[in-house]
Amino acid sequence: MREALFIKKNAQKWNEYQYLQTEDPDQTADRFITLLDDLSYSRTFYPHSKVTRWINSLAVSIYQTIYQNKKQKFSRLFTFWQYELPLMFRKYHRMLLYTFLAFSLFCSMAVLSSMKDDGFVKGVLGENYVSMTEDNIEKGDPFGVYSDESSFNMFVRIAFNNIKVGFLMIAGGLLAGIGTMLVFFQNCIMLGSFQYWFFAKGLGWESVLVIWIHGTLEISGMIIEACAGFILAKSILFPGTFTRWVSFKRGAKDAMKICISLIPITLTAAFLESYITRLSSNAFDKTTNTSLATGTSIAILAVSLAFIIWYFVIYPIRLEKRFANKSLLTEKTKGS
Repeated sequence: MREALFIKKNAQKWNEYQYLQTEDPDQTADRFITLLDDLSYSRTFYPHSKVTRWINSLAVSIYQTIYQNKKQKFSRLFTFWQYELPLMFRKYHRMLLYTFLAFSLFCSMAVLSSMKDDGFVKGVLGENYVSMTEDNIEKGDPFGVYSDESSFNMFVRIAFNNIKVGFLMIAGGLLAGIGTMLVFFQNCIMLGSFQYWFFAKGLGWESVLVIWIHGTLEISGMIIEACAGFILAKSILFPGTFTRWVSFKRGAKDAMKICISLIPITLTAAFLESYITRLSSNAFDKTTNTSLATGTSIAILAVSLAFIIWYFVIYPIRLEKRFANKSLLTEKTKGS
Protein backbone atom coordinates (compact mmCIF):
# COMPACT_ATOMS: atom_id res chain seq x y z
CA MET A 1 0.00 0.00 0.00
CA ARG A 2 1.29 3.44 -0.90
CA GLU A 3 1.89 5.85 1.94
CA ALA A 4 -0.67 8.36 0.63
CA LEU A 5 -3.38 5.68 0.56
CA PHE A 6 -2.38 4.44 4.02
CA ILE A 7 -2.75 7.96 5.41
CA LYS A 8 -6.04 8.56 3.58
CA LYS A 9 -7.57 5.38 5.03
CA ASN A 10 -6.54 6.12 8.61
CA ALA A 11 -6.16 9.90 8.99
CA GLN A 12 -9.71 10.44 10.23
CA LYS A 13 -9.27 7.73 12.87
CA TRP A 14 -5.97 9.17 14.06
CA ASN A 15 -7.42 12.69 14.27
CA GLU A 16 -10.28 11.32 16.34
CA TYR A 17 -7.85 9.62 18.70
CA GLN A 18 -5.87 12.85 19.01
CA TYR A 19 -8.68 15.34 19.55
CA LEU A 20 -11.64 13.33 20.88
CA GLN A 21 -10.72 11.96 24.29
CA THR A 22 -12.55 9.05 25.90
CA GLU A 23 -13.00 7.98 29.52
CA ASP A 24 -14.01 4.43 28.62
CA PRO A 25 -11.07 2.14 29.59
CA ASP A 26 -12.08 -0.55 27.09
CA GLN A 27 -12.22 1.98 24.27
CA THR A 28 -8.87 3.41 25.35
CA ALA A 29 -7.34 -0.07 25.28
CA ASP A 30 -8.79 -0.73 21.82
CA ARG A 31 -7.35 2.55 20.55
CA PHE A 32 -3.94 1.68 21.97
CA ILE A 33 -3.90 -1.77 20.35
CA THR A 34 -5.06 -0.32 17.01
CA LEU A 35 -2.33 2.30 17.10
CA LEU A 36 0.28 -0.37 17.83
CA ASP A 37 -0.88 -2.27 14.74
CA ASP A 38 -0.72 0.89 12.60
CA LEU A 39 2.66 1.81 14.05
CA SER A 40 4.07 -1.65 13.30
CA TYR A 41 2.89 -1.41 9.69
CA SER A 42 4.18 2.14 9.28
CA ARG A 43 7.59 1.30 10.73
CA THR A 44 7.89 -1.61 8.36
CA PHE A 45 7.03 0.21 5.13
CA TYR A 46 7.61 3.90 5.95
CA PRO A 47 10.29 3.88 8.68
CA HIS A 48 11.48 7.46 8.08
CA SER A 49 8.13 9.05 7.39
CA LYS A 50 6.49 11.79 9.44
CA VAL A 51 3.35 9.70 9.71
CA THR A 52 5.32 7.07 11.65
CA ARG A 53 6.35 9.69 14.17
CA TRP A 54 2.76 10.94 14.41
CA ILE A 55 1.35 7.49 15.11
CA ASN A 56 4.10 6.86 17.65
CA SER A 57 3.30 10.10 19.46
CA LEU A 58 -0.38 9.16 19.63
CA ALA A 59 0.47 5.73 21.07
CA VAL A 60 2.81 7.29 23.64
CA SER A 61 0.11 9.78 24.63
CA ILE A 62 -2.44 7.03 25.29
CA TYR A 63 0.15 4.94 27.13
CA GLN A 64 0.93 7.85 29.44
CA THR A 65 -2.77 8.44 30.00
CA ILE A 66 -3.13 4.86 31.17
CA TYR A 67 0.01 4.50 33.25
CA GLN A 68 1.70 7.80 34.08
CA ASN A 69 -0.74 9.00 36.73
CA LYS A 70 -1.82 5.56 37.87
CA LYS A 71 -1.49 4.96 41.60
CA GLN A 72 1.13 2.32 42.18
CA LYS A 73 0.35 -0.57 44.47
CA PHE A 74 2.96 -2.40 46.48
CA SER A 75 2.51 -5.29 44.07
CA ARG A 76 3.98 -3.01 41.41
CA LEU A 77 7.40 -3.82 42.87
CA PHE A 78 6.88 -7.52 42.25
CA THR A 79 5.47 -6.81 38.79
CA PHE A 80 8.65 -4.91 37.93
CA TRP A 81 10.91 -7.84 38.81
CA GLN A 82 8.57 -10.55 37.54
CA TYR A 83 7.49 -9.07 34.20
CA GLU A 84 8.63 -5.55 33.35
CA LEU A 85 12.40 -5.92 33.73
CA PRO A 86 12.73 -9.33 32.01
CA LEU A 87 10.52 -8.27 29.09
CA MET A 88 12.48 -5.05 28.72
CA PHE A 89 15.78 -6.91 28.87
CA ARG A 90 14.60 -9.29 26.14
CA LYS A 91 14.82 -6.36 23.69
CA TYR A 92 18.53 -6.06 24.37
CA HIS A 93 19.63 -9.70 24.23
CA ARG A 94 21.61 -9.07 21.06
CA MET A 95 23.40 -6.16 22.72
CA LEU A 96 24.13 -8.39 25.72
CA LEU A 97 25.60 -11.03 23.40
CA TYR A 98 27.87 -8.47 21.74
CA THR A 99 28.96 -7.22 25.16
CA PHE A 100 29.79 -10.76 26.30
CA LEU A 101 31.81 -11.35 23.13
CA ALA A 102 33.74 -8.12 23.77
CA PHE A 103 34.35 -9.30 27.35
CA SER A 104 35.73 -12.61 26.09
CA LEU A 105 37.93 -10.84 23.55
CA PHE A 106 39.41 -8.38 26.04
CA CYS A 107 40.09 -11.07 28.65
CA SER A 108 41.74 -13.25 26.00
CA MET A 109 43.93 -10.32 24.99
CA ALA A 110 45.02 -9.93 28.61
CA VAL A 111 45.83 -13.65 28.93
CA LEU A 112 47.88 -13.68 25.72
CA SER A 113 49.72 -10.50 26.72
CA SER A 114 50.51 -11.99 30.14
CA MET A 115 51.84 -15.16 28.51
CA LYS A 116 54.11 -13.19 26.18
CA ASP A 117 55.35 -10.59 28.66
CA ASP A 118 56.20 -11.41 32.29
CA GLY A 119 55.97 -7.74 33.23
CA PHE A 120 52.46 -7.28 31.85
CA VAL A 121 50.76 -8.56 35.01
CA LYS A 122 52.74 -6.20 37.22
CA GLY A 123 51.95 -3.34 34.88
CA VAL A 124 48.23 -4.04 35.13
CA LEU A 125 47.81 -5.13 38.76
CA GLY A 126 50.65 -3.09 40.24
CA GLU A 127 53.97 -4.26 41.64
CA ASN A 128 52.85 -3.87 45.26
CA TYR A 129 49.84 -6.15 44.84
CA VAL A 130 51.86 -8.78 42.95
CA SER A 131 54.64 -8.73 45.55
CA MET A 132 52.15 -9.02 48.41
CA THR A 133 50.42 -11.99 46.80
CA GLU A 134 53.74 -13.71 46.09
CA ASP A 135 54.66 -13.32 49.76
CA ASN A 136 51.32 -14.84 50.75
CA ILE A 137 51.95 -17.79 48.44
CA GLU A 138 55.32 -18.40 50.06
CA LYS A 139 53.66 -18.29 53.49
CA GLY A 140 51.14 -20.91 52.40
CA ASP A 141 48.23 -18.46 52.34
CA PRO A 142 47.83 -17.53 48.63
CA PHE A 143 44.49 -15.76 49.11
CA GLY A 144 45.33 -13.99 52.32
CA VAL A 145 44.27 -10.66 50.83
CA TYR A 146 40.67 -11.60 51.61
CA SER A 147 41.45 -11.78 55.35
CA ASP A 148 43.41 -8.55 55.74
CA GLU A 149 40.53 -6.44 57.11
CA SER A 150 37.27 -6.87 58.98
CA SER A 151 34.38 -8.36 57.04
CA PHE A 152 32.12 -5.34 57.50
CA ASN A 153 34.71 -2.79 56.40
CA MET A 154 35.52 -4.97 53.42
CA PHE A 155 31.83 -5.23 52.52
CA VAL A 156 31.32 -1.46 52.60
CA ARG A 157 34.47 -0.75 50.60
CA ILE A 158 33.78 -3.37 47.92
CA ALA A 159 30.08 -2.50 47.59
CA PHE A 160 30.85 1.21 47.20
CA ASN A 161 33.62 0.57 44.68
CA ASN A 162 31.55 -1.82 42.55
CA ILE A 163 28.53 0.50 42.52
CA LYS A 164 30.81 3.38 41.51
CA VAL A 165 32.39 1.37 38.69
CA GLY A 166 28.95 0.27 37.50
CA PHE A 167 27.68 3.84 37.49
CA LEU A 168 30.72 5.01 35.52
CA MET A 169 30.21 2.17 33.06
CA ILE A 170 26.58 3.14 32.44
CA ALA A 171 27.16 6.90 32.48
CA GLY A 172 29.97 6.36 29.97
CA GLY A 173 27.22 5.73 27.42
CA LEU A 174 26.63 9.49 27.38
CA LEU A 175 30.01 9.84 25.65
CA ALA A 176 28.76 7.84 22.66
CA GLY A 177 29.83 4.65 24.44
CA ILE A 178 33.52 5.60 24.55
CA GLY A 179 33.48 6.00 28.33
CA THR A 180 31.75 2.65 28.75
CA MET A 181 34.24 0.93 26.47
CA LEU A 182 37.26 2.36 28.29
CA VAL A 183 36.09 1.36 31.79
CA PHE A 184 34.93 -2.05 30.52
CA PHE A 185 38.20 -2.68 28.69
CA GLN A 186 40.27 -1.74 31.74
CA ASN A 187 38.36 -4.09 34.04
CA CYS A 188 38.48 -6.97 31.53
CA ILE A 189 42.24 -6.60 31.15
CA MET A 190 42.66 -6.64 34.93
CA LEU A 191 40.49 -9.73 35.26
CA GLY A 192 42.26 -11.64 32.49
CA SER A 193 45.70 -10.84 33.87
CA PHE A 194 44.67 -11.60 37.44
CA GLN A 195 43.18 -14.99 36.57
CA TYR A 196 46.06 -16.03 34.30
CA TRP A 197 48.62 -15.15 36.97
CA PHE A 198 47.14 -17.66 39.43
CA PHE A 199 47.06 -20.36 36.75
CA ALA A 200 50.71 -19.59 35.97
CA LYS A 201 51.48 -20.07 39.67
CA GLY A 202 49.78 -23.48 39.68
CA LEU A 203 46.80 -22.16 41.65
CA GLY A 204 44.24 -22.06 38.82
CA TRP A 205 41.65 -24.45 40.27
CA GLU A 206 42.08 -23.01 43.75
CA SER A 207 41.56 -19.47 42.43
CA VAL A 208 38.34 -20.53 40.70
CA LEU A 209 36.98 -22.04 43.93
CA VAL A 210 37.84 -18.89 45.88
CA ILE A 211 37.53 -15.90 43.55
CA TRP A 212 34.50 -16.97 41.55
CA ILE A 213 32.33 -17.49 44.63
CA HIS A 214 31.70 -13.75 44.46
CA GLY A 215 33.16 -13.20 41.00
CA THR A 216 30.30 -14.97 39.22
CA LEU A 217 27.80 -12.32 40.29
CA GLU A 218 30.31 -9.48 40.25
CA ILE A 219 31.62 -10.09 36.73
CA SER A 220 28.17 -10.91 35.36
CA GLY A 221 26.97 -7.61 36.81
CA MET A 222 29.88 -5.82 35.15
CA ILE A 223 28.95 -7.26 31.75
CA ILE A 224 25.31 -6.25 32.18
CA GLU A 225 26.34 -2.75 33.32
CA ALA A 226 28.48 -2.37 30.22
CA CYS A 227 25.51 -3.54 28.16
CA ALA A 228 23.38 -0.80 29.77
CA GLY A 229 26.03 1.78 28.86
CA PHE A 230 25.99 0.61 25.24
CA ILE A 231 22.17 0.75 25.24
CA LEU A 232 22.39 4.39 26.30
CA ALA A 233 24.97 5.10 23.61
CA LYS A 234 22.85 3.39 20.96
CA SER A 235 19.84 5.52 21.87
CA ILE A 236 21.93 8.63 21.14
CA LEU A 237 23.73 7.46 18.02
CA PHE A 238 20.92 5.48 16.37
CA PRO A 239 17.52 6.98 17.28
CA GLY A 240 15.70 5.06 14.53
CA THR A 241 12.22 6.42 13.85
CA PHE A 242 12.21 8.52 17.02
CA THR A 243 13.65 11.98 17.45
CA ARG A 244 17.07 11.86 19.07
CA TRP A 245 15.72 13.37 22.30
CA VAL A 246 12.86 10.85 22.57
CA SER A 247 15.22 7.99 21.77
CA PHE A 248 17.68 9.22 24.41
CA LYS A 249 14.97 9.39 27.08
CA ARG A 250 13.85 5.85 26.26
CA GLY A 251 17.43 4.55 26.35
CA ALA A 252 18.23 6.39 29.59
CA LYS A 253 15.09 5.01 31.24
CA ASP A 254 15.96 1.43 30.27
CA ALA A 255 19.59 1.87 31.33
CA MET A 256 18.52 3.18 34.74
CA LYS A 257 16.15 0.24 35.21
CA ILE A 258 19.03 -2.13 34.53
CA CYS A 259 21.24 -0.14 36.90
CA ILE A 260 18.66 -0.37 39.70
CA SER A 261 18.15 -4.09 39.10
CA LEU A 262 21.88 -4.74 39.55
CA ILE A 263 22.16 -3.10 42.98
CA PRO A 264 20.95 -6.24 44.86
CA ILE A 265 23.31 -8.37 42.77
CA THR A 266 26.22 -6.03 43.51
CA LEU A 267 25.48 -6.05 47.24
CA THR A 268 25.18 -9.84 47.26
CA ALA A 269 28.53 -10.16 45.48
CA ALA A 270 30.13 -7.81 48.03
CA PHE A 271 28.64 -9.84 50.88
CA LEU A 272 29.95 -13.10 49.44
CA GLU A 273 33.42 -11.62 48.94
CA SER A 274 33.56 -10.16 52.44
CA TYR A 275 32.05 -12.98 54.48
CA ILE A 276 32.14 -16.18 52.41
CA THR A 277 35.17 -15.93 50.12
CA ARG A 278 37.52 -15.60 53.10
CA LEU A 279 36.22 -18.92 54.45
CA SER A 280 36.90 -20.56 51.10
CA SER A 281 40.37 -19.02 50.94
CA ASN A 282 41.17 -20.57 54.31
CA ALA A 283 40.94 -24.00 52.71
CA PHE A 284 44.30 -23.22 51.10
CA ASP A 285 45.77 -21.55 54.19
CA LYS A 286 47.99 -23.98 56.05
CA THR A 287 47.86 -21.83 59.20
CA THR A 288 44.11 -22.17 59.93
CA ASN A 289 41.53 -24.92 60.28
CA THR A 290 38.51 -22.70 59.51
CA SER A 291 37.47 -23.15 55.91
CA LEU A 292 34.57 -23.62 53.55
CA ALA A 293 34.06 -27.06 52.05
CA THR A 294 34.92 -27.40 48.36
CA GLY A 295 31.43 -28.71 47.61
CA THR A 296 29.88 -25.62 49.19
CA SER A 297 32.09 -23.34 47.07
CA ILE A 298 31.07 -25.16 43.90
CA ALA A 299 27.40 -25.01 44.92
CA ILE A 300 27.50 -21.22 45.50
CA LEU A 301 29.28 -20.70 42.20
CA ALA A 302 26.82 -22.93 40.31
CA VAL A 303 23.72 -21.33 41.85
CA SER A 304 25.01 -17.84 41.07
CA LEU A 305 25.73 -18.72 37.45
CA ALA A 306 22.39 -20.50 37.05
CA PHE A 307 20.55 -17.46 38.43
CA ILE A 308 22.24 -15.05 35.99
CA ILE A 309 21.61 -17.27 32.96
CA TRP A 310 18.03 -17.99 33.98
CA TYR A 311 16.86 -14.49 34.93
CA PHE A 312 18.62 -12.46 32.26
CA VAL A 313 18.56 -14.92 29.34
CA ILE A 314 16.18 -17.89 29.58
CA TYR A 315 13.33 -16.37 31.59
CA PRO A 316 12.88 -13.28 29.35
CA ILE A 317 12.66 -15.53 26.27
CA ARG A 318 10.08 -17.78 27.91
CA LEU A 319 8.14 -14.77 29.17
CA GLU A 320 8.05 -13.24 25.70
CA LYS A 321 6.68 -16.48 24.25
CA ARG A 322 4.12 -16.66 27.01
CA PHE A 323 2.84 -13.17 26.20
CA ALA A 324 3.10 -13.59 22.45
CA ASN A 325 -0.68 -13.71 22.24
CA LYS A 326 -1.77 -10.09 22.27
CA SER A 327 -4.98 -10.70 24.18
CA LEU A 328 -3.09 -12.46 26.95
CA LEU A 329 -0.64 -9.58 27.17
CA THR A 330 -3.49 -7.06 27.38
CA GLU A 331 -5.19 -9.06 30.12
CA LYS A 332 -1.99 -9.22 32.17
CA THR A 333 -1.37 -5.47 31.75
CA LYS A 334 -4.84 -4.66 33.03
CA GLY A 335 -4.38 -6.99 35.99
CA SER A 336 -1.15 -5.28 37.05
